[in-house]
Amino acid sequence: MGAKRNIDMTKTTEKIKIVKSEDQDQKTAVASDSKKDSSIAKKSKQRSKKYASSRSIIDKSKAYSPSEAVQLILKASYAKFVGSIVADVICKDIGDQAKLTFPHSTGKKIKVAIASEELIKDIAAGKIEFDVLLSKPEFIPKLAKYAKILGPKGLMPNPKNGTITQNPEKTKESLEKGSFTVKTERKAPLAHIVIGNSKMKSEELVANLEALITSLQYKLVKLYLSATMSPSVRVKFE
Repeated sequence: MGAKRNIDMTKTTEKIKIVKSEDQDQKTAVASDSKKDSSIAKKSKQRSKKYASSRSIIDKSKAYSPSEAVQLILKASYAKFVGSIVADVICKDIGDQAKLTFPHSTGKKIKVAIASEELIKDIAAGKIEFDVLLSKPEFIPKLAKYAKILGPKGLMPNPKNGTITQNPEKTKESLEKGSFTVKTERKAPLAHIVIGNSKMKSEELVANLEALITSLQYKLVKLYLSATMSPSVRVKFE
């Protein structure tokens, strides 16, 4: 009987230890979650006074016309340098794209290269000094060897975006004037397009923004405008 009582007491003691342990684990988890919530709250409050001031002039429940959005974002920008004005686009589907030529230069120069034997040597050596690569169809088999290098950078010529062409010289001239293809990210229907900078005239930015809207037409779901240092403004495009 004594031995049995000792066994029962041992089991009871172990159960108490387990309960205490589980209770302590629960308290630790709650404390950890509280710290995380507190940390998140602190981070969400770590906005500068300049940001808060800019944010106060924007009605987040409202979508502004292109003209209103541009005027507002120029006013809301608080950067002390010439920053970019960016259109953040949400399209209907991944892979949506459209050709676009801005009526006014964004100030960003695009380096366009045409595939050649000399250029292939540069690519093989890791020397890639271009933003867009054009190629004639017959030259693609030679470039295919470097698809693993060019592909991840989005530089492999592709018939869908017009970078495989029988007349690369003419396409190069057009691209350098500001023509390009707007396309979504590979895994999300998002695109981020620089439409100009904070030093440009508002009417030029409006014209570029309207050209973007026209090029995407019915593919648009949402459109936001922001500066390098500013809150975002939702743009009305219908």
